[in-house]
Amino acid sequence: MTSRLCIIAFACWGLTLAAQGPPPPPAAAARNTTATNNGNVHVLAVQKNVYMIVTPAGNVTAQVGNDGVLLVDTGTAALAPEIFAAVRTLSEKPIHTIVNTHLHTDHTGGNAIMVKMGGGGPQPVRVMAHENTFNRMMDAAVAANSGTPSAAMPMNTYFTPTRDFFLNGEAIILHHLPAAHTDGDSLVHFRGSDVVSVGDVFSPELYPVIDTQNGGSVNGLIAALNRVLEITVPAKYQEGGTYVIPGHGRLCDEAEVVEYRDMVTIVRDRIADLIKKKQTLQQVKAARPSRDYDAEYGAPSGPSSPDAFVEAVFKSLSAKP
Repeated sequence: MTSRLCIIAFACWGLTLAAQGPPPPPAAAARNTTATNNGNVHVLAVQKNVYMIVTPAGNVTAQVGNDGVLLVDTGTAALAPEIFAAVRTLSEKPIHTIVNTHLHTDHTGGNAIMVKMGGGGPQPVRVMAHENTFNRMMDAAVAANSGTPSAAMPMNTYFTPTRDFFLNGEAIILHHLPAAHTDGDSLVHFRGSDVVSVGDVFSPELYPVIDTQNGGSVNGLIAALNRVLEITVPAKYQEGGTYVIPGHGRLCDEAEVVEYRDMVTIVRDRIADLIKKKQTLQQVKAARPSRDYDAEYGAPSGPSSPDAFVEAVFKSLSAKP
């Protein structure tokens, strides 16, 4: 009699679990977040010793450990003191390394302040980037006569497809993404933490900005997204696993990069077909080749608006080799 009751109880337990469904995917798990005093900057724990610092101007990645603090991008100059305060909630160690993913000031404007406020280690703060980013930042500083201190420039550059080093207990690999958002984009792969920080080649809530004046191209952008997908590995139910920190927007995983890559590819192919039919830019815009994606990714105005995105793709595909 007792054994029969046990069997019945076990069966009922199994039915209860089935009714509840599978456990939630890792991406749905609650994450620890903190905010700075005025609430503009938030810190999100990603995985292991990697954090995402969310600001109104974009995302900053922080890796912390015994060696010091590594930052991927530094935000704007105006937000830099608040971003630094957020870094100090994670670690009191000096800033060891800053990696700039590209030249734009919403990602590099805080360099000088971070170097000044975060120094104090056994060596000066190391600022790294691909050499194309350094060259373009230097040209812009000279043209503007900005007087940017050399310590705030990415003097530590690389020109090979990848560069790797070891910091805070894990291997870190920089991947150059040629002619994508710009011609000097870097992807930063934290191999032990299984996190990639990708700058502006991916922003899940906006059309990509293809900066053709600084060497960007739509085909290079698609190649960059495919490179991200070569690195990322999803966990259960295609959620979680390798996490992707975008230049702007929410924390993502591989599935969201797939959707984004497919969107850019489809719009690229539609515009390429219209170009083959000898359509002008105005005719291509009138055809609205991005119309079924505009509600999800289109900004009301600016470089991520549907018109601006279509124009950038058109110019990229029409450029002479």
